Amino acid sequence: MRRRLVSLLSAVLLAITGSVTVGVLAPATAAADGCFTWNRTLQQGASGADVTQLQIRVAGWVASGESLSLDGQYGPATANAVRRFQAGYGLGADGIAGPQTFNKIYELQDDDCTPIHFAYGEFDDNCGANNFNGGRVSAATARENIRRIMWQLEAMRHKLGDRALVITSGFRSVSCNSSVGGSSTSLHMSGQGVDLGLSSAPSQCQMWNAGKSAGFEELLGPGYPGHNDHVHVGNKSSQSWSAPNC
Repeated sequence: MRRRLVSLLSAVLLAITGSVTVGVLAPATAAADGCFTWNRTLQQGASGADVTQLQIRVAGWVASGESLSLDGQYGPATANAVRRFQAGYGLGADGIAGPQTFNKIYELQDDDCTPIHFAYGEFDDNCGANNFNGGRVSAATARENIRRIMWQLEAMRHKLGDRALVITSGFRSVSCNSSVGGSSTSLHMSGQGVDLGLSSAPSQCQMWNAGKSAGFEELLGPGYPGHNDHVHVGNKSSQSWSAPNC
């Protein structure tokens, strides 16, 4: 995956007057990005599509038990999520999204707007179809739902010490979900749920507990029927957490 380097937009003024005088560095500004470029500083009271794009990327930086609405309104919840994101990456944590915050986001995303440690190809197996077709929502909506989960997992991964998370099941069509014995109400069919395997460093309970502060409303882990070999994370309208063995 390709990372973008943050541009160094610092100008050096040279004046030749018998000697060379070095000028002052220009203020840092956010670089343009191949995915999405923010063109203004965002803070409480702001609204618009650029706020929504920011909310997607900080959705995994909420307090335990919270989830962030992608409503395009920069309210206290968004400011708090930005503040936690900033603190998590060693930035000044003021809850205002400016050049430093955007430049960090640019470092963390690829040109298709997915975070650098995850790709659509990890989530679209769909019983070998390798697409997002045939679910409860359109393929475009399923992809967008998966993108939100990816950013939540990126936050979760960082909080776990940058240890890899392995996706064992992502989007499923209705027929795929039926063939693997999935619930008739499974979030997998809308791209709102994924399963995390146990082949990476974090334990089941570490992943399940980390999901509590990554904005997931559905968290199922060890001790919940059928979930002793993976952790399920998902987004929905009500909270459902269960892992009796954690």
